[in-house]
Amino acid sequence: MSDQERACGLPTGKSVAVVGLQWGDEGKGKLVDVLAGEHDAVVRFNGGANAGHSIVVGDERYAVHLVPVGVLIPGVKSIIGNGVVVDPEQLLKEISDLESRGVDLSGLMISSRAHVVMPYHKLEDAVREELACEGGENSIGTTRRGIGPAYADKAQRRGAIRMGDLLDADLVRRRVAEACRLKQRFLGNVPETDAAVLGERLVEYGRVLRDRIVDSTYLLHDILDDGGSILFEGANATLLDVDHGTYPYATASNACALGIAAGSGVPMSNVGSIIGVAKAYSTRVGAGPMPTELFDEIGDGIRTRGREFGTTTGRPRRVGWIDLVALRYAAAINGTTHLAITLLDVLAGLDELKVCIGYRLNGEITERFLPDGPSLGRVEPVYESMEGFSGDISGIRTLSELPAAAQAYLDRISSYCGVPIGLVSVGPERSQIIHVSERCGCAAR
Repeated sequence: MSDQERACGLPTGKSVAVVGLQWGDEGKGKLVDVLAGEHDAVVRFNGGANAGHSIVVGDERYAVHLVPVGVLIPGVKSIIGNGVVVDPEQLLKEISDLESRGVDLSGLMISSRAHVVMPYHKLEDAVREELACEGGENSIGTTRRGIGPAYADKAQRRGAIRMGDLLDADLVRRRVAEACRLKQRFLGNVPETDAAVLGERLVEYGRVLRDRIVDSTYLLHDILDDGGSILFEGANATLLDVDHGTYPYATASNACALGIAAGSGVPMSNVGSIIGVAKAYSTRVGAGPMPTELFDEIGDGIRTRGREFGTTTGRPRRVGWIDLVALRYAAAINGTTHLAITLLDVLAGLDELKVCIGYRLNGEITERFLPDGPSLGRVEPVYESMEGFSGDISGIRTLSELPAAAQAYLDRISSYCGVPIGLVSVGPERSQIIHVSERCGCAAR
């Protein structure tokens, strides 16, 4: 990095973060997979099994929910940070599935400070969603994986269980008993609150995972002290962030770059590049406002071509035009240094493309995003039309080879957001990517 760039206030650390700038499913997993080999460790810092990353390597497709994407790169440590809530059952399933496919998981580690998602958390999640519907309220569309209740117990500091507790059989049995006494007041005496069964189950999880449970904060600082670099892998995305997303239609953690320090123990001064990932269009899963949502054959076509079905839930994703108002807001929140635009190939064949450049609310136009669910639900998008492009672009590897209209589309995204584009994905496979800038934390291949 040049002296001029340092003088401009850009971070000088060589570690890199990859975060989503929309409502999730932007293709972060592919970007992490592409960049992981240039780092010593990949760290997941937020969320739980409610997230899902899909990676295509040759003819193989891998789907992970808790295990960091870095496991597919030999020699790179994959660390589940303290900010993650871990479902041990789901984690062991992923480990088993990956190992059965020949993936080396010797570098997979789990923070001893990460909190455990229990069966009663999943039940509580489902009950709360059902009660909301019965009461005439809209559900918030959770995956019912117990993520919100697990984070709530963490914040309340009563009945919460951490991964490190699994290493002490007597301690974990006591903590499970305390938690079940509390949960039975709300959920009743059901299998999900059976302290004896759950306690022994956690003791067994601890036995199996013992060698992977570590103090991840010291582990990460040791890597940095030795001159290494870290790739931070965000789950969910900025517009689902519990503080900065479309609350209450949000996830339960800080799903943007602001969650890195708290979720890993590594200060942001160590992060030199923050790559914000966005689709060339918009998608959302579950409830909540989405100003640019399409309900016509154009939306259906994008959904089909983009295979827009949830990795975690399998639910069809809602599809819409790209929302530049939301994207610029998300880029600012994250301190994004470079954009990565994914699924550009999905838009090929459309004669016209639309980009949202403002919202109309109460007769006035604003270019400011409204991170409040009810308020955002009342806006009308203001569109700018752009020429579409055609042809198969999946084999293109340089920006200049793209159709002129595709280049103009990317330029409009970058200029509106005020952030340069570093990478463009033109297909699902890890090699189908255009490296626009070497300064985004990766070298051109």
